[in-house]
Amino acid sequence: MRKISLATAILLTSTMAFSFDVGSLVQSGMDAASTKSTSNSSSKTSNLSDSLVTSGLKEALKIGVDFGVKELGKENGYLSNAKIPLPKNLAKAEGLIRKAGGDKIADDLINSMNKAATTAAPKTAAIFVDAVDKMTLDDAQKILAGDKNAATDYFAKNTTTSLQKMISPIIKDSMKDNNVATYYDTFNGYYQSNAKVLTENKQIMGYAKQFGADKYLPTSDKDLDAYVTDKAIEGLFKMIAEKEASIRTDSLAQTTSLLKQVFGN
Repeated sequence: MRKISLATAILLTSTMAFSFDVGSLVQSGMDAASTKSTSNSSSKTSNLSDSLVTSGLKEALKIGVDFGVKELGKENGYLSNAKIPLPKNLAKAEGLIRKAGGDKIADDLINSMNKAATTAAPKTAAIFVDAVDKMTLDDAQKILAGDKNAATDYFAKNTTTSLQKMISPIIKDSMKDNNVATYYDTFNGYYQSNAKVLTENKQIMGYAKQFGADKYLPTSDKDLDAYVTDKAIEGLFKMIAEKEASIRTDSLAQTTSLLKQVFGN
């Protein structure tokens, strides 16, 4: 019995030792695999040269520029992708005008402003491309490490002044061609002769006072030029940044070998 017990003890001890050894080996293998996987995913871009990563980002931004300019330059480009609303001073009265049956009056003014911006969009590509070409390694690293607004911030800093100088006269001429001033006068006149009387209605008196509609209508349309110019630029920033962000995260948007190499999984 002692021999059997001793043999059994030896067998159990050996089995347990073997088990621990196998378990240790398996765990070691799993740890190694996990470490390798994490290392591979985290070092995707770190294994690439800085110049290559910068080139990839520049290509993504140029594709974004091409996309944004073309989309916004199409018929109804801004209305469909980056609609420019009435400025706050006019928006104060828009609700009252629509309540008074002036939907078309408000829509005509909004549509004419957006058409003016659409006319200007195709002219802006060269300014954006120049800003991308001048991008430094430090600029690229900040965009890649930054949030979703990083590319927009870069363009806002490096293109806004040039874009305003270029777009402003185009917007001004286009607003004349699209009769924005006429639509503005119609909007203002309709408010004065129709919507304004609604403020005397006790049921909506609180609404009118709350938004101060009667106090915010401008005396001329001159401010609209600057407003549409700024909103046109904002729309371009928005479209470019969205395209650049999709290239970084969506393999289907990585349409060149460089983009696949820099941003692909």
